[in-house]
Order: sequence, then C-alpha cells, then structure tokens
Amino acid sequence: MVHKVTNDVNIVVETFYQPAQSRPLQSEYLFAYRITIENLGAVPVKLLRRHWHIIDSNGDMREVEGEGVVGQQPTIAPGEHYQYISSCNLNSDMGKMFGTYTMEDLFTKKQMNITIPEFQLIAPFKNN
Repeated sequence: MVHKVTNDVNIVVETFYQPAQSRPLQSEYLFAYRITIENLGAVPVKLLRRHWHIIDSNGDMREVEGEGVVGQQPTIAPGEHYQYISSCNLNSDMGKMFGTYTMEDLFTKKQMNITIPEFQLIAPFKNN
C-alpha cells in the first residue's frame, strides 16, 4: 500500500494481481487496484479528471486520460472519502502506474492537480 497527500487530499493505493483473468503464456497479466481518496481539508472537493502513466517491465508506456473515475466525478466532503476499484492489463508480469487527478475546490472553484503516487504491479510469483 502506498499513499501521498497533496493539497489536503490523501490518495491511498492497494494493488491485487488477478490470476483468474491473466494468461501468462500469452503475456497477458491483469491487476486490480483500489484507490481511496480522502479529503483532509476544510472544503469540499470534486474529482474532475484523471491522467495515468502505465509502464510495464518491457518498457512499454501508455497514458490514459479522461473525465472522472469509473464513470463518476465524485464530490468529497471534508473528513470524507471516496473509494473505487479499477484494473490495468500489462504485457509483462511487472509494471508500475502513477498519475494525477484534477480536482476542484468547490468554494473557490480553483482547480488543482493531486498526485497519484507511483505504485508497483507485480505478479506474486515474481517475489519468490
């Protein structure tokens, strides 16, 4: 588990290898990740956009950008959190992801970039 606080928003990431949906003989590996977004500040914030960098151990890099997360643009009140689960496929058994969320302070309407900390995607058999 990794976490990072930016502008009073804490991002916590947990990852899970998905062996039932992976096909190692075809170089297809699926990883799930759970993101918890905690508002540690005094004002509500809204998640507007995401921007991901995905890199596998073959050196392949992808970028994914878009509105919201899992079809949502959640508003998170002070002291509250929002959690979602998504997934990422890789062509190797190891990789990493990192990125940013664009969020809006709902009082000032100011947008801010929130850092999504780098996290590793490693199939458990690589740890042996």
